[in-house]
Amino acid sequence: MKLSRRSFLQQSLQFSSFVALAQAFPGFAAERSSVYPFSLGVASGSPRHDSVVLWTRLLPDPLNAATLPAVPYKLRWEIAEDEQFHRMVNKGEAHALPELAHSVHVDVTGLQPDRWYWYRFILGDAVSPVARTRTAPATDALVSNLRLAVASCQHWEFGEYAAHRHIAAANPDLVAFLGDYIYEWGPYDLRHPAKPRSRDIESFSLAEYRARYAQYKTDPQLQAAHHVAPWIVTWDDHEVANDYGNDRDERLDVNFLSRRAAAYQAFYEHMPVRLHPSHNDFANMRIYDRYEWGRLAKFHVLDSRQYRSYQVCAKPGRGGSNSVSNAECSDRMDPTHTMLGMEQEKWLARGFANSAAKWNILTQQTLMAQSSQTAVTHEGEGKFWTDGWDGYPVARQRLMEDLQKHKPSNPMVISGDVHTFYAANLKRDFYNKASVSNPILATEFCGTSITSSSRPQERTDQYVAQNPHLKYGRSDKRGFILMDISQTRIQTHFLALDDVAKADSGIATLKSFVVEDGKPGVVSG
Repeated sequence: MKLSRRSFLQQSLQFSSFVALAQAFPGFAAERSSVYPFSLGVASGSPRHDSVVLWTRLLPDPLNAATLPAVPYKLRWEIAEDEQFHRMVNKGEAHALPELAHSVHVDVTGLQPDRWYWYRFILGDAVSPVARTRTAPATDALVSNLRLAVASCQHWEFGEYAAHRHIAAANPDLVAFLGDYIYEWGPYDLRHPAKPRSRDIESFSLAEYRARYAQYKTDPQLQAAHHVAPWIVTWDDHEVANDYGNDRDERLDVNFLSRRAAAYQAFYEHMPVRLHPSHNDFANMRIYDRYEWGRLAKFHVLDSRQYRSYQVCAKPGRGGSNSVSNAECSDRMDPTHTMLGMEQEKWLARGFANSAAKWNILTQQTLMAQSSQTAVTHEGEGKFWTDGWDGYPVARQRLMEDLQKHKPSNPMVISGDVHTFYAANLKRDFYNKASVSNPILATEFCGTSITSSSRPQERTDQYVAQNPHLKYGRSDKRGFILMDISQTRIQTHFLALDDVAKADSGIATLKSFVVEDGKPGVVSG
């Protein structure tokens, strides 16, 4: 029996690797649009030493997907060694399928390592913005430096995206985005409002998540940050729903997995990522991965949402987070609880054991260092937020033990989620001072948000005072992290906007730190 095109695509979208589905139906592909289709710009990401993913989505009207007929479109892509495309490296055709929101992912292979390129897409007479990307150095290359921008948490309703303009101006080699690229709630408005609005408008369906991404991607400053360098990305909770864990949300919705699958599909449709060959269905999309920058750095990109144990001691009738003490919630110390899932924990440990990189950078969502909300005078005291690593202290200790056992060179943790700049020392036992038996195992730098609001600075000052391994904390500023990585040290800058409400806001360095090769721990620099 011959399958209809729609039946074929539906089955393929569930079980295949999504490679070149439209080639089976060339007669269906349109080759032009009557309206300019590249309103969301372009992006690149997931760089390897010989390949990079190029992305765009055809959408003339960002908040009206119906403006583009629901048929495949055949467009062209080009990649060159120069911005004028005189020295062409490769070109080809790609199909934008309505089943994937007319998004396009081109995994361009056969590229030279450690090389800058320019790329664009073309549909009929319409030409996309020209953007820059690059490949990683060869896996065995002795690389001298890497400039990395680190960002997260960009709620549309809480400010302008001036931070992204400054990311673009910083001329990074790579951008790491650590989650909350969108927030699932807010009005579908193409202007950043002067103040936050109602949460009544929330995304649940695939169409709603698609519209949310389209809204965010119209911002010209966000587009500029995508156009200057490749990104590596992971997700946090707001790409789906606040404080979700595994297959459970705050509402304890019995249909939550369907919502999560829709959100994961929309994430893929709007990010320059590859689909992992072992996880082709969106209900279980794998995002954790590794990226190497020669022998200088290895990025272990984690997923702390999809595989975690449920948050312990949730509020009655709810899922999600709570703030609890050990006396109130002995389950917090359950040794079977996991933040990453046991399979990912083992994958990470293997990565530690096999890494030859100078710097091993755990690229993940939320603050890893212990952060008690109350004063601690004795072991076991404190009050902890259960959605972060403090809700999974034994899993965190396992991770620290893996660092101590496998001894990867210079482990470094980069984090987001909590809308606060933190610099911290990581060790197995946070209740006791660093010592020979309780060494500092890694350094953590946590970035504030691009826009999302945070607690008063006075409260953060209390947290730093109550947690001596937290060496610095600022929650009153929005911005990003810029890291200059060399063979001998990492210099980290906390960059803060003057005014997040202004699209033309200036920026300044709040604080800088240095971590020397072979010497874990926070040092002002």
